[in-house]
Amino acid sequence: MIKFRLLINQWLAFFTRKLRNNFYLYLSALLTVLVLLDASVFGIGMNMRDRAFDFMVKNRIVVTKADPDIVIVDIDEASLNAMAKEYGRWPWPRQVFGEFVENIEVQQPKAIVFDILFSDADVYNPDSDTYFNDVIASTDNTFFPMLRLSPESDHLSKITPNMIPGVGRIPENTNTPITPMAAKPIAIVLPHFEAAVNSKRLGTHNIYQDIDGIVREYRLWHDESGWRLPSLPLAASNYTGPAPANLPQNMLLNWRGKPFSYQYVSFSDVFTDMASKVKKRAPNEFANKTVIIGSTAPSLFDVKATAMAKAHPGVEILATAIDNLKHDDYLKVWRGKTSYIFMSLLLIWLTAIAMFRNVDRDRVTTVFSSSQVGLLVLSYLGMNFTHVYLDITAPITWAVIYFSVAKIYALANDKVLQRLFANDIELGKKGTTVLLMPIAIENQDLLSEGKLKKIQRLIEQRCHLPAAVQNLKGPQSGIWSLFSDIIIVSWSYHGESEIEVARVKEDSDRLADALKTLLREAGLSSNTHIRYVQHIGSLMLSPGISDLAITDLAITDLAITDHAHGTSTATGSYDLASQWRGLFAQAIIKLDTPS
Repeated sequence: MIKFRLLINQWLAFFTRKLRNNFYLYLSALLTVLVLLDASVFGIGMNMRDRAFDFMVKNRIVVTKADPDIVIVDIDEASLNAMAKEYGRWPWPRQVFGEFVENIEVQQPKAIVFDILFSDADVYNPDSDTYFNDVIASTDNTFFPMLRLSPESDHLSKITPNMIPGVGRIPENTNTPITPMAAKPIAIVLPHFEAAVNSKRLGTHNIYQDIDGIVREYRLWHDESGWRLPSLPLAASNYTGPAPANLPQNMLLNWRGKPFSYQYVSFSDVFTDMASKVKKRAPNEFANKTVIIGSTAPSLFDVKATAMAKAHPGVEILATAIDNLKHDDYLKVWRGKTSYIFMSLLLIWLTAIAMFRNVDRDRVTTVFSSSQVGLLVLSYLGMNFTHVYLDITAPITWAVIYFSVAKIYALANDKVLQRLFANDIELGKKGTTVLLMPIAIENQDLLSEGKLKKIQRLIEQRCHLPAAVQNLKGPQSGIWSLFSDIIIVSWSYHGESEIEVARVKEDSDRLADALKTLLREAGLSSNTHIRYVQHIGSLMLSPGISDLAITDLAITDLAITDHAHGTSTATGSYDLASQWRGLFAQAIIKLDTPS
């Protein structure tokens, strides 16, 4: 089992040594391909914003208040019960709405928007329908919805977009290509009332859910074979004031809070007060207001799941869209394939360059974590104070994936070398030979821990054979000052094998020759002095006193370039740890012993 583990560790060590820091570039190239594929084919990352958006918008500090001039006349359950005594259960005769509009018009509201689709005639009350139609014809501020059905049903329809009053051609200054063609039939449900259709004050009130069933956007128009069908909020906005320029087709809603954030009045309360001789409600309650007539009654099923709540009244979604257009404060979102790819690759490659250039891992971790948190905070603050949502969830996710894999690789590389070193010792039944190479760095400026770690990783790259590289850091006093700014490199091998002896000697000599260049790469000044010693000893596993045959191969000051050779012997203790301490002490003492 030990031999098997050794083989695995040797293979992993060979793999990591072969790849070295190039692994970080290969990994970034792989993730680049994945990002491009996702942006062009899969679209997974493009939808990662949903959960983050829901969390941020639901927990905002600064929430725009609902416009007090938008009033929802609510057909709630209480209204259904109260009106049932005289008009029966829903749907009520259209005379009810005719009388309601007539009385409301006296107060001169800015607009009356119906969130009710009057799709069919009331066969039992034709006079009621006639009355309602006449009332509509006498107004110029009433708006009615039309429902765009599934395009799959278009072939069953005889209505073409150009047949709908108020529907115009797609503006020529849009990016939508305009193909000269005959208008094709579309499946759409129009109001039954002729006055409503001829008023040209129509708009779709379709509410589309995202793939997860949540409503986050409002579609402001539908483009149909060269014609543009406006939505109900857009139609009302164009009437009450010019709509904002450069609107997106799908507007990301800037929610005013949880459901029932707008001013609600019960339909039955208002209707009853209108018919009463003694008025209890203010005579100008709806003056210069945008009045939306809709329903929150659960039995009428106009409830949707939104980013703010699992059950959000459809009439309030409509009110939010009207409010956003009126104040031009819908959420402008920075997203799209180009921005998604750019931000993702920027974060991935910045991290890759830092890992490849051996920037201190602790610093990389700190900077990476801080940057990701900072980007999320920036996105959150943007939503609170600027009405801009920075859609950076997917790029951050890709960056985290890259950093996690790169970090695992770096840690695994260290672990493999440690286990390989331990396995070599375990397999040395007759003893394991160790070449210990302390490297002392003398510089006028105190070396930071990050600088030493960078040097450590550069040394790891220069070693072609598995070697343990550790740094001893910290200003000490007395004898412990010997351990300041020292890096220890150690190779373990079978001393009886002439091939292994030669390979280790060659690897250590190659490292010694590269030290000056290596330290320049680390950014150290030219007056830096480096001293090292190549120290060999044998570690014995069998109990008893162990002889450490130690050879001091070379003690070198690269600034002075002098050499010294000598031999010494030392006696170890019964356990392996004591032998290591003895070998380590011998190497450190020889390092500072004058030649």
